[in-house]
Amino acid sequence: MRSLVILRQPHVPHLLLASIVGRIPPAVAALAISLLLRGEGWAYNRVGLVVGVFAVGQAVGGPVLARLVDRRGQAAVLAGSAVLSSLGFLLLPVASTGSTASLGGAIGCAAVAGLATPPLEPCLRALWPVLVGQGRLDAALGLDAASQELIFIAGPLLVAACAATGPPASALWLAAGLGVLGTLLFLLAPPPRVWRPLGPTGTPHWLGPLRNGRLALLLVALVGSGVAVGSMTLFVVAYADGRPVPGGAGLLLSLNALGAMLGAIGYGAVRWRAEPRRRLALLVAGMAVAYWTLVAVPGPGVLVVLLLVAGAFFAPLLAVSFAMVGTLSAPEHITEAFAWLVTLITAGIALGSLLAGFALAVGLGGGAAAGAAGASVAAVIVLLGQRFWAVPPECATDVGGSAVAGQSE
Repeated sequence: MRSLVILRQPHVPHLLLASIVGRIPPAVAALAISLLLRGEGWAYNRVGLVVGVFAVGQAVGGPVLARLVDRRGQAAVLAGSAVLSSLGFLLLPVASTGSTASLGGAIGCAAVAGLATPPLEPCLRALWPVLVGQGRLDAALGLDAASQELIFIAGPLLVAACAATGPPASALWLAAGLGVLGTLLFLLAPPPRVWRPLGPTGTPHWLGPLRNGRLALLLVALVGSGVAVGSMTLFVVAYADGRPVPGGAGLLLSLNALGAMLGAIGYGAVRWRAEPRRRLALLVAGMAVAYWTLVAVPGPGVLVVLLLVAGAFFAPLLAVSFAMVGTLSAPEHITEAFAWLVTLITAGIALGSLLAGFALAVGLGGGAAAGAAGASVAAVIVLLGQRFWAVPPECATDVGGSAVAGQSE
């Protein structure tokens, strides 16, 4: 398999494992914070506020830290942010329990933990061309997307284990430790320490990679895909409520993540001849169709199959999006471009959760339709953008009307 060939490349197993460990904290934060605060008797509106602050902090901090990486290199930014984020996780139980409990303190700690989340994800993607070369980049990005699904499978299980065996704060202590450990392991490998951004020097444009209209269009399309994923969680929770579903919503979501992981592995195993923009169109269209089938609200047996299929489109969609971001972005903005991809998908997930919450008022089909609509909007934008992405970089224009620096597909 091509994935095995990738894993044999120098430093790849080390960096991939380290990034998985270091990316677990954001995957467990929402559940860990919720369990801690509910255990202290906090009302749901306060719990939601603290969790929301962490999510917004992560979305805002990602591009900011990534821009620093593009200017200063990976090592210093990753090390400093890992320490700050871990302090936020460690202090949150202190600020939210016992006599020192304070909503303002909890919000402040959650903000620090979110804003300082180490940008391991975009840093690793900036390293892939150096680690494996352009010829194996599709396989590497497929492996990357598959490993991300492992995080979302393992994260809730780790929180559940902490809740069953230790105090409520133990999951946040674990998040703090894993954040520092994963980042330290990542920086022990030579590539992150020696990596430097390529491209023009001097003061970059304040819009950074968003100045590139072709890249901005891709990122906007991915918001719609995030809406579909965000709606899935609420749809599955509502579906399992009162239904005889073995394992409940947790198992159903794990199956969806399993489908995504298998899809990513399959994507990486194929030697693609079609251009990335064509692959993206196929994948977003397939994802939209898969999500519309959920509107029928099938029985548990059929739903399991549909969840696997719906997940199988998303991770490959991410992999080909990574490839397009690497192609469309100017070299001096590469890390920030990947961070914006993460941020906008996260924003889409949050929007999808909000829309599904309202749509479920009319029934399960409404909740599924909210996600399907998001995926359909993404498909329409991608189809309309095909000709735009086919334009050679020297002919493309940024939002201000000047030529955009980039690399041809």
